[in-house]
Order: sequence, then C-alpha cells, then structure tokens
Amino acid sequence: MRLEPERPLPHEILFGAFLCVMWLRLVLAGAAGGADAMVFLALIAVNLCLILVAQKRPGRWTWMARLLYYPIAMNVVFQQLRTAIPAVHPAKADLALQGLDRHLVGGNLSLALQPWVNPVATEVLSFCYLLFFPYLLFSLVMYFAGEMRLAKKFCVGLFSLYGIGFLGYSLVPAAGPYIAMADQFSVPLAGWKLTEWNDAIVGMGSNGVDVFPSLHCAVSSFFLAFDFVHRRWRFWVYLVPAVGLWISTIYLRYHYFVDLVAGFALAALAIAIASRYERGRRPQLEGYVARS
Repeated sequence: MRLEPERPLPHEILFGAFLCVMWLRLVLAGAAGGADAMVFLALIAVNLCLILVAQKRPGRWTWMARLLYYPIAMNVVFQQLRTAIPAVHPAKADLALQGLDRHLVGGNLSLALQPWVNPVATEVLSFCYLLFFPYLLFSLVMYFAGEMRLAKKFCVGLFSLYGIGFLGYSLVPAAGPYIAMADQFSVPLAGWKLTEWNDAIVGMGSNGVDVFPSLHCAVSSFFLAFDFVHRRWRFWVYLVPAVGLWISTIYLRYHYFVDLVAGFALAALAIAIASRYERGRRPQLEGYVARS
C-alpha cells in the first residue's frame, strides 16, 4: 500500500526541536563529547533519516518505522535525562514549585492529605498509579495496529506532548515532595503488595527530574480525550482509574499541585495540535485522491 508523501508532522518538529535544544545546551555546557550529547545527536540523526526515507518511499512500513521511532526515543530520552539535565541545569526547582503551590492553594496538598492516609487508600491509589504503564502500552499497540490515519493523529498529539513535557523537565527540574519534603511528612504511606511494587518501580524508573509538568496527568488526560472521540468504550473503562491516578500523584507525594495544572494544560494543547493536524490533512488527502 503506497501512502502520500507528507511534510514533517507536528510532533516530529516539536520532539525534534527538544532534542536539538538539549544537544545544543549540552554543547554550550562543555559536554559535547560526552555520552549524553552523543545520544541526543544520534536520536536527531535517526529522526531525520526516517523522515527522509518515508518521504522518498511513502508506504505503510516506512511510515510505521517513522512513527514507531517515537515510543523508542521517548523511553531512551526519559532515562538519558537522569544525567543530561544535571549537566545543563544542576539546581532543582522544588522550592519554586512549593512557592507556587502556596500561592495557588495555600500550601502543599500532600501534607494536607496526611490525616486521610490509610493502608486501603494507599493500596488503591498505588494500583491506579501502576495502571498507567500498561494503559500506555495498550494504547500504543491499539492505535499503531489500526488505521494509519488515526495512528498519525495519535502520534502527533502524544509525542508533541512528550516533546514539550521533556522540555519542561529540562527547564524546571525537580525531585517532588516525597524527596524534597521528606522531613516534613509525619505519616508513612503504609500499604501492601501493590504499594511495594509501585514504590520499587518509581524508585528504579524515576530519572530524578520528572516532576514539572506531570506527564502522568498529561498523558492520561490525553488518552481520555482521544479515546472519547475514537474509542469511546476505552474512555469509560479508564475514566475512574484515571481520576484515581490524578489523586494518587498528590496522595503518594510525587507531585506538586502546579505540576498537575501544567499537565492538564499540556494535554489540552496536545489534543488541539492533533485536531488541527487532522483538519489540515483533509484538503491534502482530497487533492491526493483526485490526482491518483
């Protein structure tokens, strides 16, 4: 099946711009020859090659490779930020985010929730937090396995979100309340097996700067909005766990309130980018079909 050539998609521009900005910041920080700069430069090169190949040979497999690059790059980048961000921005912004929370809601909401902490709530909310990871994987598999038009729209929104979100990590790196405010909590988050698993996964998987914006909130909100339009049944399946996830980011002390605000705003922007892309594609598709 031959598909029409297409200019770089919005997420390719936005995610690619983030890669270029991080590489340039590493160069300016004197780390041009380090592993972080090499990884970002390689990601930029692969990104450009896949775009060029799909331009010259527009087919389902070249387009699939072009789209599948982004889940891989997203995971590589997330881990690489563990060392790349301290190289360009060594200071943490937790105090600034705490100050914004005092301005917005009068203080830290994780501290305010301590009277309601109990093992049952901790276990349930840990489950909601854990559910994000399989839902992310299932969403990628489902939309990539479906119609190419919809896969493109999904990638445009999701990876525009990740590109902007990672830029936020790099500009406002923070550890989160559970680390930066550990001495202020007097009630432990006791639970059972799911709580232990969640703690272990977060401990191993966090890159130490993944707070602002909350991508858990941003991505889950994007999925809900996208599914509401294209897979309504998934919206209803994930709605309650997603709300639990949003609560868990505060209850489990991973995020400040301002992180959630930024995450929801980012999700809205990603949906707007995806919708604008889809509207812009219709005249182009009609012209391509007329010429075929």
